[in-house]
Amino acid sequence: MEKRQCGNSDLELSLLGIGSWTFGSSGDDYWGPQDQKDVDAVVHRALELGCNYFDTAEVYNQGASEKSLGQALKGRRQQALIGSKINPSNTAPETLRRHCQASLDRLQTDYLDIYMVHWPIHPHSVRHFTDDESIIAHPPSVEGAFETLMALQKEGKIRHIGVSNFGVQQLQEALATGAEIILEELPYSLLMRGIEPEILPLCREKQIGILAYMPLMQGVLTGKYQTPQEIPASRSRTRHFDGTRAGSRHGEEGCESELFAALREIRAIALEQNLEMGDLALAWCAANPAITSVLAGARQIEQLEANIRSIQLQLDDELIERLNKATEPVLEKLGPGPDYYESKMQSRSW
Repeated sequence: MEKRQCGNSDLELSLLGIGSWTFGSSGDDYWGPQDQKDVDAVVHRALELGCNYFDTAEVYNQGASEKSLGQALKGRRQQALIGSKINPSNTAPETLRRHCQASLDRLQTDYLDIYMVHWPIHPHSVRHFTDDESIIAHPPSVEGAFETLMALQKEGKIRHIGVSNFGVQQLQEALATGAEIILEELPYSLLMRGIEPEILPLCREKQIGILAYMPLMQGVLTGKYQTPQEIPASRSRTRHFDGTRAGSRHGEEGCESELFAALREIRAIALEQNLEMGDLALAWCAANPAITSVLAGARQIEQLEANIRSIQLQLDDELIERLNKATEPVLEKLGPGPDYYESKMQSRSW
């Protein structure tokens, strides 16, 4: 398994990172139930095959993801790099300290390799994580949050600081606090290329690694859906789809015609190459040298091993260009930025 240096740090992340959102999931959670025995098997096999980065967050299954990952890594912590994320609503200094310790306790570890702010810190973003109107009206300050993260870093609670879903301006504001940010976690796939115009170049300039999440767009890029109507409501809340769909909050017209035209092109290219669509999608993400690690979840060992085979495929420049051309209309319609759930005018990232 190839490993890539994370920004200007000493960390080297496996090209395939293990997303842990499903870990600890019960029947009432987003992904449905996940058995701990399967989590243990996936984590242990991932380590055996050279995957060293595991990504979680306090919000994933209300902390159960961290607890499940900690259980799976018991006795093998030194083989792994763990990244977790804190809700922006919890970044006031004393609250941040308590929540960092709670994550450490659930993960059964003394330190986090990377600790990230999950979304930018401002009222609209905070509203997605709390009903407390006092916090929404007066969110934590960026300066206070990152000063506390730097203090936790000095104390050894966290090794490195990261962010997630920050736009250009927000990333610059975070850097202005003096924090050394080594990683930004961002959505990136053939159908989510909004980081390419602005955020990706800034991360390169500042030597910040990029952790790509949703590389398969929650199954849309696997080819399992032939029409917009087949896609479950939980998977069709992004700006790609009409804003009248159940659960959607962006209110825009979407780009369903461009989306499914791109999917038809990708499917045709995959058939020509004798590959699955998901193989192409993961390999395309990994082919970008600006990407440090590509996050993909796996509920079973077979799925993990398939992801590893896909991530190691080598795509030539001509094939990459064909895939870029096929998905360019989606990028043009949606425009730059990492927030695919809010409208352009209400984006949480700028």
